[in-house]
Amino acid sequence: MSIFLNKDNKVIVQGITGGEGTKHTALMLKAGTNIVGGVNARKAGTTVTHEGGVELPVFGSVGEAMKETGADTSIVFVPPKFAKDAIIEAIDAEIGLLVVITEGIPVQDTAYAWAYNKSKGEKTRIIGPNCPGIITPGEALVGITPNNITGAGPIGLVSKSGTLTYQMMYELRDLGFSTAIGIGGDPVIGTTHIDAIEAFEKDPDTKLIVMIGEIGGDAEERAADYIKANVSKPVVGYVAGFTAPEGKTMGHAGAIVSGSSGTAQAKKEALEAAGVKVGKTPSETAKLARELYNSL
Repeated sequence: MSIFLNKDNKVIVQGITGGEGTKHTALMLKAGTNIVGGVNARKAGTTVTHEGGVELPVFGSVGEAMKETGADTSIVFVPPKFAKDAIIEAIDAEIGLLVVITEGIPVQDTAYAWAYNKSKGEKTRIIGPNCPGIITPGEALVGITPNNITGAGPIGLVSKSGTLTYQMMYELRDLGFSTAIGIGGDPVIGTTHIDAIEAFEKDPDTKLIVMIGEIGGDAEERAADYIKANVSKPVVGYVAGFTAPEGKTMGHAGAIVSGSSGTAQAKKEALEAAGVKVGKTPSETAKLARELYNSL
């Protein structure tokens, strides 16, 4: 089992002919993802060829691609200034899952797209932006996560940080993952910690949840409240940014601390109060997860 993505998803790539789109389409195909085509309005009617003789059609719009291929999932590899239009196009086509990899999208654009999706009844689940995407090991990858660092297993992972997603997957490769999802660190994102944790709680094959947060905002505190009230499975957490200086943006646009709110310590305390075991380093977090899983 998995959440949001499995081997049956039919995937299209918005920006399939660009440099990043080309590179990561090849890597997603290697991971077993069922990619059925791509979108580039200027190159509609052409095809792109990948290793093993895989020939993928390029369509003029997401709607056209869905109609011709039955696609239910899209991934966005377009520059920041075109990202808003790409997201709106996918929402209008009512694609089921949309992964937005692009970093540096203006928050105003993301907020507009988020509100637009809401106004349309949230028929599209958006993951990102500024994220590594989602992987169900052994089945499908929609994103940029290395597919060879872990296998299938009982752990569900949700993370704000891309690199920490990869590290945790590697540290716990002996156990493996049902699904690992990088939600992105921007101030406005589509899928939250709570959305992923709720789905992992319902997934019969996810036995333990690992949640990685970082300084800034109150997403982790809200997740702690949700876990306390709704989650029966063990949860292990890590919060990046214990040594970050106050008032300075750290990497992700959302990772900024103001006053005492949003600090790693405040988030750690909120999570621990909800019964979540929190590690001080990624390796310690992985150790806690392994010990907890072995005691189930």
